[in-house]
Order: sequence, then C-alpha cells, then structure tokens
Amino acid sequence: MQQPLPQDSLDDDLADFTPRTITLDGVARTVYVSGIGPAVIVMAEMPGISPDVARFARWVRDAGLTVYLPSLFGRDGAYPEAEAGVEVFKRACVSAEFRAFGAGKSSPVAVWLRALAAMAHRECGGLGVGALGMCFTGNFALTMMLEPVMLAPVLCQPSLPLDEPGGLEISPDELAAVRERLDRDDLVVRAYRFEGDRFCTAQRFAAYAAALGPRFEPRVLPAEAANPSPPPFFSQIVGCPHSVVTAHLVDAAGEPTAAARDEILAFLVDRLTADVPLPPTSRQPAPTSVDDPIKSSVDHS
Repeated sequence: MQQPLPQDSLDDDLADFTPRTITLDGVARTVYVSGIGPAVIVMAEMPGISPDVARFARWVRDAGLTVYLPSLFGRDGAYPEAEAGVEVFKRACVSAEFRAFGAGKSSPVAVWLRALAAMAHRECGGLGVGALGMCFTGNFALTMMLEPVMLAPVLCQPSLPLDEPGGLEISPDELAAVRERLDRDDLVVRAYRFEGDRFCTAQRFAAYAAALGPRFEPRVLPAEAANPSPPPFFSQIVGCPHSVVTAHLVDAAGEPTAAARDEILAFLVDRLTADVPLPPTSRQPAPTSVDDPIKSSVDHS
C-alpha cells in the first residue's frame, strides 16, 4: 500500500515569487510578486495561499502580467488540510478586517487592497489594474473598483456574507458608486460560480445582476465539471463544487473549468493591455506607499 506523502512535500515554497513587506495606510502585509506587465491583484480563498492559488497566480504571470498575491490569512504556501483550514476560517470570521456576516457593508481590508492596486499601477504601468477575488475575498474585487486605476474585476465564487445567501458584502452607497463608474467608463464585472454551490448561491448572482445590470457578466459552471478529488479542506469542510480556478479546476483540454480559467486570463490581458485610451477617472494620482523586501513568508494564522 502506498504511503501518504509527508505534509511538507505538498506545500508550495513560493520560491518563484518575491516576498515583500508592503506598508499602506500604516498597515504592513506580506505580498508575493512575480512577472512583468500590467498588475493583477490575486486574493486567495480560504484557507490562504494554497498551492492551487499559487498555481493560478503563475498562470496570470505567464499570461504576461505582474501578479501581486497578498497574504491575508493562513500559512503561506500551505496545503489546505481540513482541521488547520477550519482554524484559519474561524479566526478570519472574528477578525476586524473582514465582515463575514451581515450584508450592506464592505470589509475594512478592501481599503488597503485599493491602495495596493494604486501602488501596483505606479510600479507596473499599463492601462490599469485587474483584481480577482475568491470565496472569502470574492467581493473585494468589486469594492476595489472605487479605486480609479482598477479596470478588470473578476469575482470567483464570492461567498460573503455567509449568513445571507442573497446578500452583498458592500454598502449601498459604494455599490451605487461602482455602478456609476462601470457605466461611465464602459467597464464590466466578470463573475464565476458552480451550480449547487452552497456558499455562492444563485440568489447572490441575482442580487449582483439587479444592482449592476448588463455590467455584470456571470458564468455558471455545471457542478459535474468540478474536480472530484480536491484537497481535504474542500472535500471535507466545503463539501460542494466551489473553487472555480483553484481546488475544483480540472486542468485538461475541453474541461469547463480550464475554459473558464482561459477566459479569465484573456479578459485580464485584453482589458489591461489593449491599445485603447485610459478612462479619465484612471488618470487621477494615487496615494503614496512604502515597501521593503523581506526574506521569508509570514504566517497570518
């Protein structure tokens, strides 16, 4: 009988990323950076920057973009085991940085992420910045559209608020401002979920559609397209098709999840590199920031 692999062999050392400490608005976080080209902020799902999240970040980088991967929770690079993932999830739910419950307000960490987008645009240039959030961070990409340099938001299985299946984790005023900007600058929001996802429901996508109208472009994948053998946190705790571009993605030709991945990458490249004028609101100056390189990853558990 084959012996299970040791835990450390399943982790990702993130050695091909440059870990940096980036301080914005007085808050320092570890951000893993790699690539050349316009910037894309990739925000990890629960329980953190897993090997599958890092794999998706590498696909973004290999598409000709610079990926910024902020460490928001969990142990960076860790394989998502069930028990450890639950502990990370519990801590995030009570953290002042996140609003896991209750609709109509945004998580405070979104302000820091908007500042990161502005800084990344100054560093990388291009037409603007893209952002992709997943699960716990899914809606952050929408709230980040309040930052003028943001041009390409992608919401993968946005799951907050956890207690309101049809609720949106954004204030009404912010949502109205985002809709106004989408209309003014002719932008769209891409969003992805699986049929049967208990955390990102059809009701939530309907609420986005009602708020954003034709600016909201949803994609719903069949449940049977999900990887049937995801890591333990997803098989034992999540327990349903959920993670479109990470744990439940099947990286093979003809697979719906691989097609969704390719569509997302094409959307980011097209929106951030196409030879079109920059929307007027994206020419506004952004706040300054400070960053310093570091040598090792950080555990936010």
